[in-house]
Amino acid sequence: MIEELFEIERLAYGDSPVHRLDARVKIVVTFAAIIALVAYPIEASVYLVALVFALLLGLLLAVSRVPLRTFSLRLLAILPFGLSILLFQVLFPPVAFASTTVVLSLPFGIVVSEEALEKAAMIGVRFVLCIGFVILLSSTTKLQDLLTGARRLGFPAEFTLILGMMTRYLFVFGQMFLRVRNALSTRCFDPFDRSLPYAYRIRQLGNTIGTMFIRSYEQGERTYTAMLCRGYGKDAYLFVPKKPLTAPEWGTLAGCMLVVIGGPLAVFWLS
Repeated sequence: MIEELFEIERLAYGDSPVHRLDARVKIVVTFAAIIALVAYPIEASVYLVALVFALLLGLLLAVSRVPLRTFSLRLLAILPFGLSILLFQVLFPPVAFASTTVVLSLPFGIVVSEEALEKAAMIGVRFVLCIGFVILLSSTTKLQDLLTGARRLGFPAEFTLILGMMTRYLFVFGQMFLRVRNALSTRCFDPFDRSLPYAYRIRQLGNTIGTMFIRSYEQGERTYTAMLCRGYGKDAYLFVPKKPLTAPEWGTLAGCMLVVIGGPLAVFWLS
């Protein structure tokens, strides 16, 4: 899990047309794609819309040269959260259907209907595509560029400042966790070693978690003191110089927005 955090930032330092694209373009395209997918009505034509967005996502992935295996693993890591939502959609539909075709009857009066499965499938397709665009954004954009792009788009300075400190501290916490884990490994401690007494393993893990909390608190105090020495206060803001988009960036933004907006409208009109 911690290693994945460093891997995300390592991929963001790649060199491709998508990596070099201004963060504002990628943020706008990602948010527009999510809004368009979520706003489209849940009906059979949503699969055509999903195909259009999947082609756009596939094209951007190919240009960015993000490893397909890495992209798939990250998508699979997030899928359980979406599947839990879809499971509730199937077992406990929030909206009653006019007519239902029972597929499976479960105990406690729970009924799985064909209509609920179809609706869950439509929601699942949209969920996968939305997460795909977010993964592409995080895999091709550095954290600092994301914050800078968000600030240039008009996000509140307080929001970007707090988020910037949080993301920087995540890597500090990750390094701290790796040092503690390496210290345990050099002492031949493995929490999954069944040859060790269960109570001993639980006690050592508890001590480790307590050590992490204490180190986090101490690091937070040192970080805050250093920020105060550098002029941080309630009126401190993140200064971001202005940077106009280039002609190719405007063209890329226009092309992606044409697909994101025109695709759903064309499918909805034709259906």
